[in-house]
Amino acid sequence: MRFELFIAARYLRAKRRQAVVGVITTISVIGVAAGVAALIIALAITNGMRRDLQERLVGSTAHVMLIRISADGIRDWRPLVTRLRALPHVTAAAPSLYEEVLISRGAKSAGALINGIVPADQRTVSDILQSVKTGSVAALEPVAPSTTDSTSAPDTSPNQTLPPIVIGQDLAETIGAEVGDTILVTSPQGELTPLGLVPRYQRCTVAGIFNSGFYQYDSSYAFLRLTDAQRLFSEPDLISAINFKVDDMYRADVIARQIEQTAGPGYETTNWMEQNRELFRALRLEQVVTFIILALIVCVAALNILIALTMMVMEKTRDIAVLMSFGVRVDQIRRIFLLQGLLISLIGTALGLVLGFGLSWLGGHYRFIHLDASVYSIDYLPFAPRLIDAVIVGAVSLGISLVATLYPSSSAAKVLPAEALRYE
Repeated sequence: MRFELFIAARYLRAKRRQAVVGVITTISVIGVAAGVAALIIALAITNGMRRDLQERLVGSTAHVMLIRISADGIRDWRPLVTRLRALPHVTAAAPSLYEEVLISRGAKSAGALINGIVPADQRTVSDILQSVKTGSVAALEPVAPSTTDSTSAPDTSPNQTLPPIVIGQDLAETIGAEVGDTILVTSPQGELTPLGLVPRYQRCTVAGIFNSGFYQYDSSYAFLRLTDAQRLFSEPDLISAINFKVDDMYRADVIARQIEQTAGPGYETTNWMEQNRELFRALRLEQVVTFIILALIVCVAALNILIALTMMVMEKTRDIAVLMSFGVRVDQIRRIFLLQGLLISLIGTALGLVLGFGLSWLGGHYRFIHLDASVYSIDYLPFAPRLIDAVIVGAVSLGISLVATLYPSSSAAKVLPAEALRYE
């Protein structure tokens, strides 16, 4: 062990003539540990929120969406889907027909976004159909034309098979629907009659209820067969968009431009990053602000280190003079107190990292902190501690503490042995 480190460690372990120095040193260690632990936990929460939201968003939606610039939708879409599916970096493509509707059961109703899909294709671009917890999505599979006859009028025939529909769990709770219940889907695209514009509506049977864990989808999404949705909206062989899954979701913007160019004029694309840019920007800003605010705890602990070392220099003035009279150099005296402050910071930082990662692991494993999904989009508080965060927090903690040791170490180096030992 180097001479300076040996003396610094000895000073930390030695009994104090003034107990307050030891108390302040202990408080400094606790303060550094608390600040580091708070930073690790806060960063783990923001990282967890971003990770979970991204996974659920990407899992529930397509990476890229192609739509018509005009509002009339995409006609003759089958050759276009086949052509775009063969593009490099495109792994899957699925047609969709979107339309806002009113879903009701009895006196209860709620707005929803109907998505007309081909289940086999939809599963290749989204995982949301795999989150059906009650019932089955198999009812949405295409069937023989003779069994899919449905009209826009209320279905009163007991022998008529009603179109199946899969809805989100929160939407089902809002309207009080369960699997097997009949619900009424009303489209704002009405029919012009002698009595005026009459909304189109269709009775459907709830075939399944999904729970993606993402409130935005669970509270407002519903799935119909593509043919049933086209019939409901009086749009035969029309789709609203083509959804794509790509091999690298972080290059979705580049691949989207290739898809747009291949589709030709009159089309435009959007991707998952554009659709959720504001959300992830807010999460990044929150992470930076949280880091700055909680770093102030480490700054307060660093002030305690400064006070503790300053008082220790005053207490050890005679020892410093004796060491210098034995030939210890000024730079060695300075390093003794620099190392002493560094040891306090190292102990506090190590304890804080262990405590922060331990609590983050417990929170992520047991998920004992629950959230309101209608406010935070997810129903529990996620934790995702990262090694890079530990490195950054540790470096910041040690750096702030090292700055706090500069003044007391310089004061120790300025002690004059003759003056300190004059009256001894």
